[in-house]
Amino acid sequence: MNQVLHRHDFYFILLVSKGIGIHEIDFVTYPITENSIYIMRPGQVHQLQLKADSEGYWLAFNKDFQFLPNVKDTALWHGATCNNFCNLHKKEVIKLSAIFQTILDEYRLKQARFEHAIKSNLEVLLIHLLRYQQKNQSTFPKGNPYQQMKLQEFLDLLETHISTKKSAAAYADMVNLSPFQLNSITKTLLGKTVAELIDAHIVLEAKRYLLGTANQISQIAFQLGFIDVSYFIRFFKKKMGVTPEIFRKNFI
Repeated sequence: MNQVLHRHDFYFILLVSKGIGIHEIDFVTYPITENSIYIMRPGQVHQLQLKADSEGYWLAFNKDFQFLPNVKDTALWHGATCNNFCNLHKKEVIKLSAIFQTILDEYRLKQARFEHAIKSNLEVLLIHLLRYQQKNQSTFPKGNPYQQMKLQEFLDLLETHISTKKSAAAYADMVNLSPFQLNSITKTLLGKTVAELIDAHIVLEAKRYLLGTANQISQIAFQLGFIDVSYFIRFFKKKMGVTPEIFRKNFI
């Protein structure tokens, strides 16, 4: 399996028990090795190269998938999908493989209440992923639960409102904090100001459009909320050192 870099609007989970290749997600390249799992969230861009004799499972579902009520728990969902890659022990892969196989069997056979069974097993899968993610504590922001909750609120809002809101004050208002309070949380937990995180997400979203779509530079500027295309080009060049056009050409 060899893909070009492209963008999805659904979740994609790849469990590899045996295989060689690479999986590039949001411009970070992860080597594919045995006993590993790769998680892609909607909006991210990826490129998968996987040898034909690889073994494992993959699961895809869109943002509108109707979860069981308790799977809507944002702490579970964000914790389970916060990182794109996890190394696993062989016994953990065997455990997850059984869950994937159950989901696959339910989907194929479509017996009574199969959708409920799929959703239940997906919840169990998320719980296991959350536990694996938490093993690497360095990837989890420090701070108290309230700070972590407000940070996640802010990061979620960045994903959905970056094209219309680009000021720290706007996001602080949306999470019911003062700009000073939100800035204090982001600096404590991530070591960056709100403004720095906003700019970084604009750049990331621009790169996703540039390499994951065939949209023109003017279209991308408009999609990101820039009325002046030349301003978008100057902003991107200031952050990346090259214009959007050159950035795209260098990676094609």
